[in-house]
This record gives sequence, structure tokens and C-alpha cells, in this order.
Amino acid sequence: MLEALFSLIAATALLLGSPGPAPLALAASGATFGVRKSGGFLIGILLGLSVAIVGATAGIAALLAAWPEARLAVQLCGALYIGYIAIKIATAPVLEQGASATAQPPSLLDGFIFNLLNPKAYAAFLAIFSQFLLPIEESGLSYLATGLVCLLVAAAVDFIWLCLGGSLRPVFHKPRQARIIRVCFAVLMVAAVLAVFIRGSI
Repeated sequence: MLEALFSLIAATALLLGSPGPAPLALAASGATFGVRKSGGFLIGILLGLSVAIVGATAGIAALLAAWPEARLAVQLCGALYIGYIAIKIATAPVLEQGASATAQPPSLLDGFIFNLLNPKAYAAFLAIFSQFLLPIEESGLSYLATGLVCLLVAAAVDFIWLCLGGSLRPVFHKPRQARIIRVCFAVLMVAAVLAVFIRGSI
């Protein structure tokens, strides 16, 4: 059981903690708006991830694989929404003269929609549940325990990404560097989405 738990934690951390649209968006939000102001965005992302966990256990990932048209539509919606978040971060005002006080960080709803429209999350959890399901005799309890562990690991790695971004915040008092970093984060978010499309692995 302990070995299975460690394997599950490692697999989840690697799948959800690698640089992808959600971790990069959290880091960018932390750098742009600070860790505290980005808390709602983080909670929204985790709520969206919870839906992905439930969806994976309900077989939504399999349905998306069976109907490529629906899968493509969800992919496009997700990509457009990630692009919207990237633009929001890239165009946020710099910190000088109190401009950041009027800037609105991505909200809880933004985070929720962000992961709700992320078919990669459903596919990742389908893989986790098929390969790393905790060996508990009661099937329902096994899925529930596995899902909870995944959510806790996701919360930890996402918070780390948010804090990493937040550590760059002092740089944002320098307008030129701030703009460069924001645009770089936005470009990386869009590049991560494009890479997934090119690989065809969303």
C-alpha cells in the first residue's frame, strides 16, 4: 500500500507539476499580482481539477477520445480561454504609481473555467486511475482515496508554482523588466498549449 501511495504521488506530481498552461498561469499571476491576490485563481484551478477527477472516474476522458469532434471543440475552447488569461497577465499595468491596485488578477471563476476546459487534465487522471489506483478492497473507496491524494498533490505543486512566481514580484517594480517577464510568461502559456496540440496529446 505504501509503495502504491508513493508511486501515485510521484506520478501525479510529474503529470500535474510539469510546466504546462496551469502551472505557468499560476506563476505568472503570482509574479504579476502577488500570491495573496492570486489565491482565488488557485482555488478555482483546484475546483476545476476536482471536476476533472470526477469526470475521469465517470469516463468523460474516454467519451472525448471516442468523439474526436467534441474533443477538438473542447480543446479549442480551452486554448482560447488560456489565451485570454495570457493576454490578461501580459497587459496588466506595471507597479509604478500604484497602477497595480486597479489591475484585476484572474478570478476564482477564471481558474475554474481554465481547468474545466482542459481535456489534458481528464486524460491525465484517466491514466492515473488506470495505472496508479490505490489498492483498497472497496472499489468506490479506492477511487475516492486516489482522487483525494491527487488533489492534495495538485494543491501542493500548484501552490509551489504560485510562490515561485510570487518570488519574482520585486522585479515588477522595474517597468521594463516587469513587462518582459509578463510577456514571457504569456508566450510560454500559449507555447505550452500549442505544443500539446502539435503532439496531439491533449
